Amino acid sequence: MNGHARYLQQAAWTRGLRTYLFDKAGLAEAQRVLEVGCGTGAVLGEIHTPAALHGLDLEPEPLAQCRIHAVSASLTQGDAHFLPYPNRCFDIVYCHFLLLWVENPLQAVREMARVGRAVIAFAEPDYSQRVDEPPALRPLGAWQTEALKRKGANPFFGARLAETFYQAGIRLEETGPIQTSGGKRTAEEWENEWAVMESDLSGWIADEDIQKMKTLDEQARRRGRRVLRVPTYFAWGKT
Repeated sequence: MNGHARYLQQAAWTRGLRTYLFDKAGLAEAQRVLEVGCGTGAVLGEIHTPAALHGLDLEPEPLAQCRIHAVSASLTQGDAHFLPYPNRCFDIVYCHFLLLWVENPLQAVREMARVGRAVIAFAEPDYSQRVDEPPALRPLGAWQTEALKRKGANPFFGARLAETFYQAGIRLEETGPIQTSGGKRTAEEWENEWAVMESDLSGWIADEDIQKMKTLDEQARRRGRRVLRVPTYFAWGKT
């Protein structure tokens, strides 16, 4: 499984939204920008601005890749719960598919609010409202939700995003759902998606059941009947 390819796929889902929200938050005038949970640099590497770019991630391996994909950024290994930066030292602090993975999302958002003047969470999913069609593929949604839980994520966090911003003392400017759909995936995107699923499900779902779902998924995709929709939420505000 190619982790960077997966992050690039997720970044493609939010590219238009990021352009819109960065404009609202004043990226063109910003002097310092931080991505919390920058991973391999799939998002950070797409930012074109005179601002000084910074990235933070807990794991050293993604940071090593981020140095390749976001060469101009200053990178730090650190914990989102305890950001190693002074108060209000960034004009914009953002994250992308991060808060569902952290142990205490409220603490992480409070830290983002502490160090930033504008805070953006671009994408946090709510798998409780996942839609899979045709009906034969619905077990796949339940399996993937359970897989996220087993890996330590909260797959339902997206529905709590706006409340978390409010509790962190951020003045919300805009929030709402975006829609990510698997119905129009390219063959390459489909293969990347299944590489993730097979890795997540291996060892606790029987291989024959996984392959059965993969075959059904492929058949539905080719016939134009596949629907995969996970409500995913964004929020941004000022401190």
